[in-house]
Amino acid sequence: MSETFEVTNLNMKSGMSLKIKGKIHSNVDRFLINLGQGKEKLNLHFNPRFNESTIVCNTKDGSGWGQEYRENHMCFSPGSEVKLTIAFQDKDFKVTMPDGHVLTFPNRLGHSHLHYLSMDGLQISSFKLE
Repeated sequence: MSETFEVTNLNMKSGMSLKIKGKIHSNVDRFLINLGQGKEKLNLHFNPRFNESTIVCNTKDGSGWGQEYRENHMCFSPGSEVKLTIAFQDKDFKVTMPDGHVLTFPNRLGHSHLHYLSMDGLQISSFKLE
């Protein structure tokens, strides 16, 4: 993958949304967005995989990954511009994709405050927490 964009002092609380704009690198077979407490404790791992034509979501708690959730709604492609919104609620995450489709993934770890954001495979033009 490419260089990782990382924020370790994110102040995202339940009820807030993260808006991301950028461009997917043209030479990747996937990109990813992670939200959580740190690299080893991820509440949301959002991972569109072009080579599988699927979006994989998961959680990571220490060294172990949870059960993968897969959705076959692929509206991304290498080299394309993207706008995503991730709404964080107590019980789940709602990811609004560029075509308006909403993917819902449960907040399995139950945290109400997220400190960590990382993105890979994307050239970020802006991100906004509101």
